[in-house]
Amino acid sequence: MVYKFRVILDAEEDIFRDIAILEEDTLEDLHNAIFNAFGFDGSEVASFYTCDETWNQEDEIPLFDTGDVPGEIRTMNDYPLSSILDKENTKIIYVYDFISMWTFLVELAAIEEESVGAIYPETLFSHGEMPDEAIEKNFEADMHDDIYGEFEDDLDEDDLDMFEGDDSFEDYGFEENWN
Repeated sequence: MVYKFRVILDAEEDIFRDIAILEEDTLEDLHNAIFNAFGFDGSEVASFYTCDETWNQEDEIPLFDTGDVPGEIRTMNDYPLSSILDKENTKIIYVYDFISMWTFLVELAAIEEESVGAIYPETLFSHGEMPDEAIEKNFEADMHDDIYGEFEDDLDEDDLDMFEGDDSFEDYGFEENWN
């Protein structure tokens, strides 16, 4: 069977490539197809990330084993496409070049029979021109514009006035207790 992917650059403009690849090919083969389809030279490190239906990043699958013990980390070459992606699990994130952080949303669009005479992987369709630089990523926590998060107590500087004139607190003084 042939897996047909739409690989979308995470950018403001619509830039994507449709790629056909055999289901028994590995994530490393898909990595090679993606960097070739987008015109990269393939000299940079990359990783795939499993994700949920709303593209929330989960587990990393690196190009190279970066563990302390050789063979401890499974790499792209260890995963046939069919072991990660199928009709129910159709999405995966691809990051190329961890300096520039080219980020792609990769979605399995179809699973079809092989075409006679076709050579896979194959770039089926190309839309949009690659920008000179990746868009800048802004990694920040989602705190809904609330700098205090869940610990907001609705107190501010004016609320501290409630302690003025209250003699029930003993003043330990700075000089005598902190020398």
